[in-house]
Amino acid sequence: MEPALPTQKFVDIKNVKDGAVYLKNNGLRKILIVSGVNFDLKSEAEQSLILNTFQNMLNSLDFSIQFFVHSRKINVDEYLANMSTKKEKEPNELLKIQIEEYVEFIRSFVQENSIISKAFFAIVPYDPQPITSQTRGFLNTFKTLVKKPSTNKVEEENTQKNLEQLDHRVNQVIDGLEQIGLRAVPLEDDEITELFYNLYNPQLVEKKGLNIAEK
Repeated sequence: MEPALPTQKFVDIKNVKDGAVYLKNNGLRKILIVSGVNFDLKSEAEQSLILNTFQNMLNSLDFSIQFFVHSRKINVDEYLANMSTKKEKEPNELLKIQIEEYVEFIRSFVQENSIISKAFFAIVPYDPQPITSQTRGFLNTFKTLVKKPSTNKVEEENTQKNLEQLDHRVNQVIDGLEQIGLRAVPLEDDEITELFYNLYNPQLVEKKGLNIAEK
């Protein structure tokens, strides 16, 4: 029986840095967390305006974009610990009893009913154009005429240019979403890592110490 392959073999992600997801095929992705809007509470005219503006924004883009909703299980352990600390410092005995009953109620409620929050994300892509055989031949000829730069330097310059192109697209999306009253913020490295941790471990309570919902 062949040994099981590590999970990383099935994940297209090569690295997470510079606030971007580096894919194994050299593609780049940035993830924006997007605020929500209570569409049902809007008037019919406001709903039509939002839909038309959103459609115009999508039509103005010359690249694809992905939206998805992620349901997250909320960890309330830290909140309950803080409430217990407040109970110990509370001089009023009646309030102490009420805080203790409240903590026990929340603890028993969470054991039977998971508390779920929803977060909205937009994925902005940038895939560098692959080098064709014709272009590669031109580059090889060009290299014979000029001093060849180091491979690392060339890679760093290409990566920086690709990130600049990706940031330009991100700004387009942010500006377009702002026109319909939505705020979008790019995730940082730790926040991206937390998001993928939760996506690949939906059965577990989410990691402590990180909270992208604070965005």
